[in-house]
Amino acid sequence: MSGGSSRPIVLVGAGKMGGAMLAGWGRKALDAPVIVIDPAPSDEVRDIADRMGATLATEAPADTKAGVLIVAVKPQMMDDVLPPLTGLRDEETTVVSVAAGITIGRLEAALGPGPVVRTIPNTPSQIGRGVTVAVANPAVDAEGRAAATDLLGAIGMVEWVEDEALIDAATAVSGSGPAYVFHMVECLAQAGLQAGLPEDLAMRIARGTVTGAGALLDDSPADAATLRQNVTSPGGTTAAALDVLMGDQAMQSLFVKAVAAAAKRARELGS
Repeated sequence: MSGGSSRPIVLVGAGKMGGAMLAGWGRKALDAPVIVIDPAPSDEVRDIADRMGATLATEAPADTKAGVLIVAVKPQMMDDVLPPLTGLRDEETTVVSVAAGITIGRLEAALGPGPVVRTIPNTPSQIGRGVTVAVANPAVDAEGRAAATDLLGAIGMVEWVEDEALIDAATAVSGSGPAYVFHMVECLAQAGLQAGLPEDLAMRIARGTVTGAGALLDDSPADAATLRQNVTSPGGTTAAALDVLMGDQAMQSLFVKAVAAAAKRARELGS
């Protein structure tokens, strides 16, 4: 860890994402003390912090320099949250941001020079099945990158990119992606209802089908296209449905437009 393992890991913000990270750290042995800064931590966060021996604070403690400073607040709050944190940071502190749209440049301008990692995790991080895409500025050395990977890995898989511009695209795919899947369940259940299924049954089987298919995708060495083909018998029911979904690239076209809209919004948040 950059700055040495004796320096604390400081987590700013213990909402859904920050709380998920804290819970993940509680399931593993960290080699540094943890300080959580949140003005109103939930009872769940208090319990996790108590079990792992983390310190809770309502504001940045004085005379403390973080080894890793993780800022897990909403993008709209960054301008208010960052200035009071400058005392926690020196050129050996690795700053890790999990806020959509907040660029490395904005973080450097607010907190001063030094290592910065910009990331975008997603909500399955709450159950340790998240996807986090990260990019580092040139000041992040191998030790700092390893420390960030270790901490982010507590909530799921971590992928690194070298071009910061790719973070907006990743935000649109993995960051926002769970919402697309949840909406697909809603649409599938509604289609089942219109086909004659009782509403509660339609939702149960739509939900179970999507979670089961996801588990199969995760467990199988085959790619998504192969798994799709395995379900699709020539001239069968699945083929008839896919003729609609894939005809004129209907579904693909919608996803291209949706991801482009999300990426555009991510860039707007950073401006």
